[in-house]
Formats: sequence, C-alpha cells, structure tokens
Amino acid sequence: MNQSIIKVKNLCFEYNVYTDIPAEETQSENKQPEPNTVQVLHGVSFEIPKGQFVAILGHNGSGKSTLAKHFNGILTPTSGKVTVAGLDVSMDETLGELRQTVGMVFQNPDNQIVATIVEEDVAFALENLGVPPEQIRIRIDDALETVGMTKFAKHAPHQLSGGQKQRVAIAGVIAMKPKCIILDEPTAMLDPSGRQEVIKTVKKLNSEGATIVYITHYMEEAALADRIIVMDSGKIMMDGTPKEVFAKSEKLREVGLDVPQVTELAHALRKQGLDIPIDIITEDECADWIVGLFSNYNQSV
Repeated sequence: MNQSIIKVKNLCFEYNVYTDIPAEETQSENKQPEPNTVQVLHGVSFEIPKGQFVAILGHNGSGKSTLAKHFNGILTPTSGKVTVAGLDVSMDETLGELRQTVGMVFQNPDNQIVATIVEEDVAFALENLGVPPEQIRIRIDDALETVGMTKFAKHAPHQLSGGQKQRVAIAGVIAMKPKCIILDEPTAMLDPSGRQEVIKTVKKLNSEGATIVYITHYMEEAALADRIIVMDSGKIMMDGTPKEVFAKSEKLREVGLDVPQVTELAHALRKQGLDIPIDIITEDECADWIVGLFSNYNQSV
C-alpha cells in the first residue's frame, strides 16, 4: 500500500456559542455572555494513502466540511492530531508549507476568483509565494492546459460559465503544485454540464498522481472515487469502496443519504425477479448487464 499522506488520529473539534444576555441585565448585574460548547467531531481516525481519490459523504451538519478544513490548517484540532505529508496542521511555523502542500477548492468559484483576467487569477497565489516570473508563466500555462482552459487565458472570469469558473479556481490551486487537493462540494452551485466538467478535471488530476479529498452530496460523483467515507454526527459511520458503501442502502437512508440512481434501478429490477448484481453503481455497469441479459436471452430462443 502507498504511504499515507493524510493521517488523522482521535480528532476532536469543538467551538463555543455565546448566549445573548438582555442589555438591561448586562448593565445592571455586570453579566458576561456564557459559552455553550458545541462538539462537531468526536474522535475521528483514518489515513489516506498518496494518490487515493476519497469522497466524503454526510448530511448537513455531519462534520464533513469541518473535517476537511483541518487538512490545510483553516481549523486546528481541539484534541487529537492531523498531519499532512508529515506536517502537523496545529503548528504555526509550518502553516505556509502546509498551504502549498494542500490546495482547497470551495463551493462558490466567485469567492475564489480575485482577478479580472483568467491567467492573472491563476498567477495571484504564485506571486504571493514569490515564485520567479519565468516559473509563473510556465505554471500558468501548465495549469490552464490541465483543466482545459488555455483558450480562455485572456478572458474575463465573469464572462465564463459556472463550470468554467470552477475550473479556473482549480487551475489556481494546481499551479501551486500541491500534493493533495481538497474539494468542498465544488459542483453544488453548477448545472449538470458544469458538474461534468469539474468531475472530469478532478479525475484527470487524480490519474496524474494528485491525492483527492472530494466532499459531495451527489452520489453519482462519489461512485467515481476509490473510497468513500460516510460521516454522521461527527463520527465515521462507514469507510469502504463505493460498492461496499452503496450496497448498504438502507443504512445510508437512515442518516438522510441516498444511493446512485442506477443502484436504485438495480434494486428495483431485483424486486421484479431479475438476478442483477446488487453492487452496480455506474451507468456503464448497468448497461453492460442489460446488454448481456438480452444477449443471453437471444441465444436461448
């Protein structure tokens, strides 16, 4: 097995919510707001090998985004430990190196695009890192080519579609040459065409060696990963291959999650008496099985 790039051990995270006190009580009794502790993550432990494509699933409030924000030091553990490529995310002195090791892409590409020209946006982080100008040019060209946006280098980002904007945001991240890329619901605000553009780009990056942590609520996207981690109430509920996880459809529904539509179809066909495999998770698998079914039928008549 490949060496682990992300190691999470007994990770707990909590924050304080302060209760409002009426102004008259604050003035008369000199009262201060009292904190109410909310625990989001409860003793989470797992490792991710280099080059793996991991999807993280969970309903809203399950802790999946909070978990991801620990991987590049946006958040630090209340207790436990998280290391990425050997860097402890809690150490201030390694934060700069950590941010170059782990790139993050968020839901809304408009919140990540800062320049008025596509290639200038890709260059933004590189300039802040002090990368030599000749290297910046090379990295811009390579990054835009990787995400299929070379011909839009001189365009204004606001003229692009949602999927194209997200690919520009991804280009800005990969130009920094991170070892690991975290994507927090990157297709949530996109139409089906935009989602296809982004997932195709992510698969390409993974095939070229990048470790991918992909948070999504689209089951069809999660089915393309090597591994799925399911979060519920701040804990890991399931951890396995897509086939292993989606085979437990009833357990997923108990925590407000679904399975890919093609898996639903396979379950429906089984109820009708067809001996279709229960672990079908992609359209291609289902189509191949149906073609094989008709082929066997034609040979028997």
